[in-house]
Amino acid sequence: MKHFIVIFILLTSQAIAQAPQLYNHVANDVHLIHSRVLNQDRQVYINVPKLDSVDSGKALPVLYLLDGENHFHILSAYIEYLRHWQVIPPILVVGIVSLDRIKDLTPITSLIDFDGKVSSKYKTSGGNEQFFDFIQQELMPYIEANYKTSSFKLFAGHSLGGLTVINCMLTRPDMFNAYIAISPSVWFGNKYIVSVAEQKLPKLPMRDKKFFYSVGNEDGHFRNDLLILDKLVKQSRLKTFEHKYKYYPYEDHMTEPIPAYYDAIRFVYKNWKNDMKK
Repeated sequence: MKHFIVIFILLTSQAIAQAPQLYNHVANDVHLIHSRVLNQDRQVYINVPKLDSVDSGKALPVLYLLDGENHFHILSAYIEYLRHWQVIPPILVVGIVSLDRIKDLTPITSLIDFDGKVSSKYKTSGGNEQFFDFIQQELMPYIEANYKTSSFKLFAGHSLGGLTVINCMLTRPDMFNAYIAISPSVWFGNKYIVSVAEQKLPKLPMRDKKFFYSVGNEDGHFRNDLLILDKLVKQSRLKTFEHKYKYYPYEDHMTEPIPAYYDAIRFVYKNWKNDMKK
């Protein structure tokens, strides 16, 4: 019996050693960037795809991801898998870590929480503009100086991160080419972002921009709030502005990012193969 076990282990070890290595899992880079805009050091995670010989030397699109500490590995894994099967191009992923999430990811000061009650949790809210300045004036130049990047940029976030993505799209539409908002907290600030959308959407320069927004089967008004925004997006009828709303009835607020981020990437690059053939 012992001889059988030894032989089995040897054969198994040889089989593993001889198995073809289909994927190259790349170690993530962790960078600490000092921000003069924010007056603090900020940590970012960077996933650099392992390029095949055919892609070597090509400039990479960049996906800037909010709540990097939570969703960075999920999104990086999706992108690496889809890239390997040539469904999308290789993409550099930059996961941004917040020291004060409430401050970074809210557009205005508001002490009202999800349940409509006053909460000291939101006392630092309203830092979106300063956070955008950090990304645009410091983080983007840093990434472009250290990596070979293309002009195509994506911005993705969940919950308050999704709210931040929408606020960026409405107030600084030229910052990114594609916007991905998963379960955005449209409720924040008495639906402040809806009033911004009503004012700005019809006049936005959204030519060739892409917008994916989604919601799960969640408590409160998440779905109804996003449907209000969806109606405004459809009414805007902006030319060459591609947008997609998706509802996930079997997912809650914390599980929805798993399927939604995958679907968002597929939506942004749905015509990529055909474009490559032209």
